[in-house]
Amino acid sequence: MSFQAYLDKTEEKTGLTPRALVDQAKERGYDAPGVKAGVICDWLKADYDLGRGHAMALVHVIKNGPGISDKHVGSTGTHRDPSDTLWLDGKATNPAG
Repeated sequence: MSFQAYLDKTEEKTGLTPRALVDQAKERGYDAPGVKAGVICDWLKADYDLGRGHAMALVHVIKNGPGISDKHVGSTGTHRDPSDTLWLDGKATNPAG
């Protein structure tokens, strides 16, 4: 599953766009350098019942922003993404999709 697919599925599961979840994480201080991924995963599991894969996709965005490595962009693997920038404002408004 691609990063974008994880984020889109997270939106389906929570009813919130990835950007809304990132904003919540920042309000909680989870974007601070010392915050471990497990803390964020625990929050997402407790509040939204998200599994580790979906949570880790959000951890990446919370910690690094919407940019991803171009390693899988345009590749043929299962983790391929069409762009090196993830869409955070809801899959219904994604111009790529």
